[in-house]
Amino acid sequence: MNTLLKTVCLFIYLLAIAGSFFAIPLAAISVLQTIALILLGLHVLEVPLALIRTKLYPGPSIDNISLTLLFGLLHWLPLVRNRGLLKAGDRS
Repeated sequence: MNTLLKTVCLFIYLLAIAGSFFAIPLAAISVLQTIALILLGLHVLEVPLALIRTKLYPGPSIDNISLTLLFGLLHWLPLVRNRGLLKAGDRS
């Protein structure tokens, strides 16, 4: 399920970018670009939270930041759960 949601995120970003270069109906591109900007904005706000929660991420911090910007909690929440820092039912 997580892979499917990550694929949808990437698809939204790619379509929003492609709309700038290819002929796609204007209404669809406007909506996709708005959705992509909202997603990116929310993920930017998530970066400090993700860095606090995933200090032990096995890899460079830039990878962790980049993946959080692309996927948000789809990236960092499984890392936190696998470390035992957050149980599946917890929301904080």
